[in-house]
Amino acid sequence: MQKPSIFKYLLLLIFVGFIVGSCESNPKKNKNIEPVEESSEAYTLVWADEFDGTGKPKSANWAYETGFIRNNERQYYTDNSKNVRLEDGFLIIEAHKEKVTNKAFVSEEADNWMKNKEFGEYSSASLTTKDITEWKYGKISVRAKLPKGTGTWPAIWMLGENWKEVGWPKCGEIDIMEHVGYQNDSIFGTVHTESFNHIKGTEVGKSVFIENPYDNFHEYSIEWTPEKIVFILDGNAYHQFENLNKTYAEWPFDQAFHLKLNLAIGGSWGGQKGIDDSIFPQQMIIDYARVYQKE
Repeated sequence: MQKPSIFKYLLLLIFVGFIVGSCESNPKKNKNIEPVEESSEAYTLVWADEFDGTGKPKSANWAYETGFIRNNERQYYTDNSKNVRLEDGFLIIEAHKEKVTNKAFVSEEADNWMKNKEFGEYSSASLTTKDITEWKYGKISVRAKLPKGTGTWPAIWMLGENWKEVGWPKCGEIDIMEHVGYQNDSIFGTVHTESFNHIKGTEVGKSVFIENPYDNFHEYSIEWTPEKIVFILDGNAYHQFENLNKTYAEWPFDQAFHLKLNLAIGGSWGGQKGIDDSIFPQQMIIDYARVYQKE
């Protein structure tokens, strides 16, 4: 058999090198996502809940919002184990289609929507660290699997510590993750302030494609400094809000904020396409919540 020439060997080596190079493993990136810049300072874990054990979440970490709370949502929040519990190393927030007595009911003629409904049509849960633990700056990460179906509105978000004193939106709001069931391939990261909020139509946010949010866990995070808030999905940044003009109306984020985890049903956003009652019960399953700060 005739031996290949040196020229043919060189061609073979070039071809093999091209094939090997093109098959190197690269992280799969979601649409519209850019890599996160490396932080110049190391983060240290300062608070965490891994949701181990059984029963209720730790009272040292979480309180509950109960009743009708906001956004004309249809669920009545409870602290019942049916709606919130620890199970197999996870926090379960579970929504049900059921009749729930509204303890704040006054009459059907009451002006306040939270007081003119004798019953709620759905039950769910909302957890908060308000009046327990709050943080100023840092990296906040929550790993979760989302509920599925039209009408669901899960959220991982934060409000400023002065919320009770100045109200919303002056207190500031950081939506680490919001999802509405009728947009099943998107999650949203948004800030609301006195200048930038959805009442004025000036909120600053961005949606990003997410793959299998119902079957797979994803990590939802922010990195928050005096200069900016970066929104991160599975270790990749997709949006940032910068402190440009240094005014409180635009940047109320130089104060401590508390964390909220909730599963809403219907409401001003989640209910825009109605509610599919065939989906219930639905669960938001949280693996961990962690807060890191720079040393």
